[in-house]
Amino acid sequence: MAADHKAINLSQGFPNFESDPVLIELVCKAMRDGHNQYAPMPGDLKLREAISQKTQRLHQVVYDPATEITVTAGATQAIFTAIAAIIHKEDEVIIFTPAYDCYEPTIKLFGGKTIPVQLRAPSYTVDWEAVEAKITTKTKLIIVNTPHNPSGVIFSEEDMLKLQHVAEKHNLFVLSDEVYEHIIFDGNTHYSVARFPGLAARSFITASFGKTFHNTGWKMGYCMAPNSLMSEFRKVHQYTVFSVNSPMQTALAAYLQTPEHYLGLSVFYQQKRDLFLDLISDSRFKAIPSEGTYFQMLDFSDITQESDVTFAERLTKENKIATIPTSVFNANREDFKQIRVCFAKTNDTLQKAAAILNAI
Repeated sequence: MAADHKAINLSQGFPNFESDPVLIELVCKAMRDGHNQYAPMPGDLKLREAISQKTQRLHQVVYDPATEITVTAGATQAIFTAIAAIIHKEDEVIIFTPAYDCYEPTIKLFGGKTIPVQLRAPSYTVDWEAVEAKITTKTKLIIVNTPHNPSGVIFSEEDMLKLQHVAEKHNLFVLSDEVYEHIIFDGNTHYSVARFPGLAARSFITASFGKTFHNTGWKMGYCMAPNSLMSEFRKVHQYTVFSVNSPMQTALAAYLQTPEHYLGLSVFYQQKRDLFLDLISDSRFKAIPSEGTYFQMLDFSDITQESDVTFAERLTKENKIATIPTSVFNANREDFKQIRVCFAKTNDTLQKAAAILNAI
């Protein structure tokens, strides 16, 4: 719709600026140097070693590059593969809604049943008693996403400890979607499941180079898990994609040797978040600043009581700005009168978008 109506596109989560030229040149060099054939099935070893080093630096835990890390065709493939590895007919999977839209279809594909726990606006905090109330003898897996898309909320240390307690008590596997791990604001901390031994022992962690390094079209991600889980993961991975883009793996292995390439992202994106919120501060939209990700929720209840889908369509067609209605991520399409915008855009784009929003 954004293309059809020539609207500024703040909907889908992708940057409209270029990747670092240094990374682009590293890919070109890898191609010129002949890294153009199949990579090893689990991924380029140097890249897996770099991922392990990064994880140790950030979370003080070691994942074995040989047996506990696999490079994937984006985080979505990692999520699909993890679910495929452990979910069977009639298994139940708890997800927190609003939820990234690949979880439920994959669960259904392998015969599982999705059990949603609705996070409620505006805080989107987890009611852990409600989570436990939904656990049955058929519950196999719980999926968490932090920093959370679309709300921008991050799970606290207390949340992760409660998750660990629930997972251990009920013998559940955990799939932790951490694709926005490096985009955290206001001095907050990303509490990866890797930091909690009881969680790490039963968890898949999925991550994304595309989200991290502004190149979503490359579809490069990875999964980390203990050897017992990763061996099952690789049984599926081997016969779906086998291995992923070789020259890009070579380039990323070299690029990760400079930690500032990912450590500086929080400051970079917080400047964009703050700019955008300052630009729309006089608008009729209400916003609680995003804690992480490059998404911002906007409450439009002071503007109209029409559905978020209808409002988002009208914004695209009439006001020439595309956003995402958030009810599509919720259980039973519950509508909190909020839209999601992506601020991973050039400052010029954000200024033009804000001018439109301020006029509504």
